Amino acid sequence: MAVDWESPPYTLPAEEVIERLEVDDERGLDSEEAERRRESHGWNRLEAAERRSAWRILAEQFASVVLLLLAAAAGVAFALSHWTEAIAILAVLVVNIAIAFVSEWRAVRTMEALQELEQREATVLREGSRETLPAEELVPGDMVVLGAEEVVPADLRLLEGEQLRVGEAALTGESVPVAKTPDPVDGDAPLAERTCMLYKGTSIAEGTATGVVVATGMDTELGTISSLASRASSKATPLQQNLDRLGRRLAWVTIAVAGLVAGVGLLAGQPTVLMLETAIALGVAAIPEGLPIVATIALARGMWLMARREAVVNRLTAVETLGATRIIFTDKTGTLTENRMQLVRVRTEHDEHRLEGDGLPDDDLARRAVEIGVLCNNADLEDGGHGDPTEIALLEGGAAGGLDRDSLLEELPEIREESFDPRVMMMATFHREDDRVRVAVKGAPDAVLEASTSYATAVDEAEDLGDEARDRWRERNRELARQGLRVIAVADREASDDEGDPYRELRMLGLVGLLDPPREGVREAVEQCREAGIRVVMVTGDQPDTARAVAAELGLLDDEDADVVLGRELEDEDADTADRIVSSAVFARVSPEQKLRLVELFQERGETVAMTGDGVNDAPALKQADIGVAMGRRGTDAARQVSDMVLRDDALMSIVAAVRQGRIIFANIRKSVMFMLCTNIAEVVAVAAASAAGLPLPLRPLQILYLNVLTDVFPALALGLGRGNPRVMERPPRPPDEPVLTRGMWGVIGGWSAVIAGCVLAALLIGIHRLDLDQPAAVTLSFLTIAFGKLWFVFNLSDPGSPPLANDVVRNPLVWAAIALCAGLLLVAVYLPALASVLDTRRPDGAGWTVVLALSAVPFVIGQGLRLVQWLRARD
Repeated sequence: MAVDWESPPYTLPAEEVIERLEVDDERGLDSEEAERRRESHGWNRLEAAERRSAWRILAEQFASVVLLLLAAAAGVAFALSHWTEAIAILAVLVVNIAIAFVSEWRAVRTMEALQELEQREATVLREGSRETLPAEELVPGDMVVLGAEEVVPADLRLLEGEQLRVGEAALTGESVPVAKTPDPVDGDAPLAERTCMLYKGTSIAEGTATGVVVATGMDTELGTISSLASRASSKATPLQQNLDRLGRRLAWVTIAVAGLVAGVGLLAGQPTVLMLETAIALGVAAIPEGLPIVATIALARGMWLMARREAVVNRLTAVETLGATRIIFTDKTGTLTENRMQLVRVRTEHDEHRLEGDGLPDDDLARRAVEIGVLCNNADLEDGGHGDPTEIALLEGGAAGGLDRDSLLEELPEIREESFDPRVMMMATFHREDDRVRVAVKGAPDAVLEASTSYATAVDEAEDLGDEARDRWRERNRELARQGLRVIAVADREASDDEGDPYRELRMLGLVGLLDPPREGVREAVEQCREAGIRVVMVTGDQPDTARAVAAELGLLDDEDADVVLGRELEDEDADTADRIVSSAVFARVSPEQKLRLVELFQERGETVAMTGDGVNDAPALKQADIGVAMGRRGTDAARQVSDMVLRDDALMSIVAAVRQGRIIFANIRKSVMFMLCTNIAEVVAVAAASAAGLPLPLRPLQILYLNVLTDVFPALALGLGRGNPRVMERPPRPPDEPVLTRGMWGVIGGWSAVIAGCVLAALLIGIHRLDLDQPAAVTLSFLTIAFGKLWFVFNLSDPGSPPLANDVVRNPLVWAAIALCAGLLLVAVYLPALASVLDTRRPDGAGWTVVLALSAVPFVIGQGLRLVQWLRARD
């Protein structure tokens, strides 16, 4: 049975909803009808997420052009029966695939996390009697009964509710339980204001409820969010995109150069086998085989450093993505604020008192107002507090001023409680005071004003509450609300007994204002982000006035009158509205679909976006964002599973620290790439030039592998693990489309490659023509020249403008350790007979070592001269 809802169920009277569902509200559905509806609507469960299998992830690794080029080189080596070279290349290929596979192997468990919110059983009215059924068997039209602390099993239209309050934080972002009533609401009411609906996955905080199922499974609001999360795309990070682009470019250039060199050689009459060996050497030389290792370890170290700052990273490449972040969308509650209410204002007829943590004001009427809030209360402060956050804040505020509830109850014993009623929006308690009864009332300001006939001018004095006085109190309420406060009115009256209506002839005592205070360090974090060129934008489900006030206090807005964009405006495709949206710093009353649209809108403008969140409602936007950041303390599993990073302390300052680390990691990886490419392309140039000139190859394929996998990796890794420039957060974020290597850097790489290659060929020619060495001995000189040249060249990669002898590279102890280790490995390569035999090297004599050390130092000397000139210019 399909229901054609002309209007949403929350806009219709309960009786009309029941009629359209064709159900008897006193008997419920019968079994046969329930079965028919289940066949029509399906089971009441969310769809499982599609997993990427380990085999699929492994297969995707072979899509890399770089790895295919290595595989081709290994294949040629096998075909030529060069078993040692073939096995060595194959080993490098396996290591690279393994690293890529392990770093990407992360199951997508979003839907499983969402399913954990589902209620396993439900109490249902079937054929006139209550039954406990598996929640997945519910169908539209089922009558469901719920009690305190139960999870709502489907989307229900509320029919009856006794003192009902529902926790919807995971779905709407509202931190305070929402009062629910059966009364319909307007059709344009946002999710957080549909007070006659109970949504799947939320929980009953207080009271009992009876409702009729209007949606099940993927048709529920939770199902909609589940669908959004599954549709949201997980984009490749900037580093992934840049490294992939770099690898493809290198691969095609290498193929072109190898083909050109081989073709020219064959036309010149060179042996075919020699040309194939040359092609292998070029292919191996061009590929920085150690780059995946260096990038992975650098990112892993970043993960470790971030974990020490309470930021746990789920995906390696997300570490670097933070460095490119230009927009941080952050929730208000718990991230920018403490996620706890605090009593900060007391407004009486004569004064507004600001409470700064030093107790209550020295004003009898203000103290009486707080006393009413403490008495009319059913929370407690044991073990950090139990109950409604607002009531806990009233107890804490009273206790700070000496108004302890237990002590007050000894003087004024409670004899009756009228629990909070969403229909009247008030609560009352009756207390014995000598031979009288004092009635304490608190509730929504408009409701309390409506029930009051007088207002207090002193503890024991009152005046009639006329229209002028009511308007005055209403304006005071609006003033406090504009400050971002949750406002509660308190009133009292005297009675002869505890019978009758508590909400009549009340005396208005005043208003109390409560605030979720800003977290310590947030304003400083916002300022650091601004200096770093990063915009912090608040996205909340809260009221606009509250959002505006908090944002102004934290420095997100210049003043409290600044523009706040409502969630429904995100659905407007108007160009002017879009321009207004991307320039706004605060968004209020935002739904899950609107959060997702917000992220997409900024990404369409070319921004790299970070999104923080904690609830189920945040999951789609967290997944769509370039970097999703979940809250660790209060976050749901659904939010954590789709996020790239989890903040264990829920603090914005941890995001700022992570951004700093991300920038350092990118700069370090850029240095590592520069180091590897300058020296690897030098190998290509040297091999290609020697082949074209008819000279012996200055480097053998196994020698190149030895250099690239061992003596390249350790210096590059030392650069990748550097501490970075301490002023990195004083620079704007790099453009999201900026590659790892800019056009200018490619020019620098070409220049250094030519210099290094020239030194390598010079060593080869000196060995052959001046020292009269045989070919293996002369090749050993060229091999050692480029090897030691790489070690000295690492010092040319300090930041431009830094002092030649006091920069981030020279001060990096890992660089010195890497140089020492690699120098030892090079000595082993020529002095250990077994390894020398595999690499085909010879022991140089004194003249040979002189040539090696002199020529390998040439790039270092040139580089340090350039750095000195840059430093002197920077000082001027």
